[in-house]
Amino acid sequence: MHKLLILVTLLISYTTFSQKDVSKENKNKYENEVKQTILEFFEGFHAGDTAKMKTTIDENIAVQTIVRTKEGEVKTVKTEVEKILTAIQNRPEEQKWDERLLAFKIDADSAIANAWTPYEFYVNDNFSHCGVNVFQLFNDGKRWKIIAIADTRFKEGCKQ
Repeated sequence: MHKLLILVTLLISYTTFSQKDVSKENKNKYENEVKQTILEFFEGFHAGDTAKMKTTIDENIAVQTIVRTKEGEVKTVKTEVEKILTAIQNRPEEQKWDERLLAFKIDADSAIANAWTPYEFYVNDNFSHCGVNVFQLFNDGKRWKIIAIADTRFKEGCKQ
């Protein structure tokens, strides 16, 4: 009887605390929702619509760029999201910023997601730089929100 009680307790603990299996159908659904959130973010970015952008980001978002210094050192530079939003909002109307996402690689479950998006950036249709964005998102039960963005920026070695 004692062994049976231990076995039942272990089974209940295993099913209670093990990660929820995400079906392929749900995984595809989550990945599509994550992609749509990122596309909405960039719709706002391209239009200079920071209100639209804010609907896709969490209030505690972390934004970092990976840079190489003149000395060759690689480091991170943190930027406050409000500075980014202000720059977008104050961009001259005649200046067009176009970040072209080249692909999406997304991993997601019901609560958290990671997206890898190589990109090329153009200012007034002139190539500026390329790199990769890495987005982290969470699902608050209503929608996906971007909680972190990290990116790289290169002037050389781009496909364009």
